[in-house]
Amino acid sequence: MLDLAKSIVHVAEEAGQVILSVYRRAGEIHSKTKEDHSPLTEADLLAHETIMEALLEISPTIPIVSEEGRIGDPLGTERAWLVDPLDGTKEFIKRNGMFTVNIALMAREGDRWTPALGVVHAPVSGTTWVGGVESPAIRILSGETTPITVNSNPGSPVRLVASGSHRGEKDEAFAESLGHYDLIRMGSSLKACVVAEGGADLYPRFGPTSCWDIAAAHAIVEAAGGIVVDPDAKRLDYDIIDEVLNPFFLVACSDDWNIAWKANQD
Repeated sequence: MLDLAKSIVHVAEEAGQVILSVYRRAGEIHSKTKEDHSPLTEADLLAHETIMEALLEISPTIPIVSEEGRIGDPLGTERAWLVDPLDGTKEFIKRNGMFTVNIALMAREGDRWTPALGVVHAPVSGTTWVGGVESPAIRILSGETTPITVNSNPGSPVRLVASGSHRGEKDEAFAESLGHYDLIRMGSSLKACVVAEGGADLYPRFGPTSCWDIAAAHAIVEAAGGIVVDPDAKRLDYDIIDEVLNPFFLVACSDDWNIAWKANQD
């Protein structure tokens, strides 16, 4: 693992410990509602502060775009950090363990951005996934590092992973188009990570997401041999500055479902 990747793993794990300090307190987890109607907790802000401080120490000249704030101007650089300090805040409030810390190093390509390195950490299980352009896809658990890869021979039933909080008509229609399938319920970036490690075959997302929700896991999925595509079945890229909302996207172990994916966009 590259030295930079090791450093970011440490940052994500440190943020995870801060999140757990709130998660394990007795009593209800309190939250506020942001302008986009998503919840915000003390843990979101504490993790944000922890990550921002650490990234500034590691790479003081690289701008940071976080769900909870920004430092520097990405327009003036070729690299930027993209951070979701606590992905799956609704799951965090429910205390079901299905939330993550997401940190991606993004590379600028014209006015669009693509992930060069991703780290996703699940505080409750202590599992961390890493992968990128120059970093092989791995899973770290209890100090042990294991190479991961997507399922290279998907069969029937197709293993479909979907949100535990969001599921609508388009999700149901696409699932039905697959034929026989098994449904796995999961929250946050864990859905993409389970595809990266071969535990599921595809994760379609028809609901609203932002760039920081998926970019880190995107890097890991591609490093593991999978794909992350937009509604036209082209590689998903990002606007991390203005239009931060993603289009619908599909995370998959192969392009076997691209035709069905494109057909279910209307």
